[in-house]
Amino acid sequence: MTAAPALSQHVTCPSGRRGVLLVNVGTPDAPTAPAVRRYLREFLGDPRVIDLPAPGRWLLLNAIILPFRPRRSARAYEQIWTPTGSPLLLHSKAQREALAERLPGVPVALGMRYGNPSLPAALEELRTQGVSHVTLVPLYPQYAGATTGTAEDAFRTLMGDAAHSITSAFFQEPGFVKAVASKVRAVVNATQAQAVVFSYHGLPVRQVKQACTAACDGHQGGASACGPLGESNARCYRAQCFATSRAIAREGGVASGVTSFQSRLKGTGWLGPHTDETVAGLARQGVKRAAIVCPSFVADCLETLEEIGQRAAHTFQAAGGDALTLVPAVNDDPTFIEALATLIRRHWAHEGA
Repeated sequence: MTAAPALSQHVTCPSGRRGVLLVNVGTPDAPTAPAVRRYLREFLGDPRVIDLPAPGRWLLLNAIILPFRPRRSARAYEQIWTPTGSPLLLHSKAQREALAERLPGVPVALGMRYGNPSLPAALEELRTQGVSHVTLVPLYPQYAGATTGTAEDAFRTLMGDAAHSITSAFFQEPGFVKAVASKVRAVVNATQAQAVVFSYHGLPVRQVKQACTAACDGHQGGASACGPLGESNARCYRAQCFATSRAIAREGGVASGVTSFQSRLKGTGWLGPHTDETVAGLARQGVKRAAIVCPSFVADCLETLEEIGQRAAHTFQAAGGDALTLVPAVNDDPTFIEALATLIRRHWAHEGA
């Protein structure tokens, strides 16, 4: 993929018009092995995602992952693909449209860190609308180098010297918490769930330790919760996840909840407790009905719909449970979209816009 020139080389609009760029991780163009292979090559080739020395990363990607995983992943994508395309892309487009309605006169574009629509294409879209100051809004509630960090890096590189800014993580934004809690409460009431699982995307422990040694030393991915957020762990992904769970539980009146981490790879230490083991453990303890929510994803996608909605539900039932019900992501929920608009307005006010 050829990167577009930095926005600073194009913008001539003297008005300082502001625009917003929403970014999410991305999706294959189709649920086919070739499309998934192209996507995984770009995604897993990012050194912020697989943080190994270049030779080791190349070997892992080309000798182990790409020869086998695309076909398996394509079958998984087939299970959740809609007649009009990727769920992640459809929900992300709906988020962009809804946000634009709440920011009258402000151009809003959507870009994916990997795949299409690309970040260069999204920035070009804003350029054609006369934007000279772009605010990036990473659609990741909690900060992690492998998600928010790499999106920020790519954005800054593309922007060059052009005016730009980036909003902060929104895992404790009241509107986001309220939107998730409302969906949790609806599922719990409808299913009479006895427990709620808060499942977040996992990370290697070593990546989390780069942001916060104190919060993870001694845990090594164990069940103990990180302590309250403070100066020493403000950007600790694990601590932010536990803070998110606590906030949603308080807002939603969740009496019995557990936090876990999904999507781990074998061969290295990943954050725990692990979601598949957690749901099986609940079933073995006699829990028959449980709800599971994924607060690190704001749009339903492969990791929510297939990994949790299908595979984790099967794991729960195989261990003796009756039903594990997936709580939908916030997607374009009006309360969540207003939370994003509030986040952006506050960010601009702080900048003195």
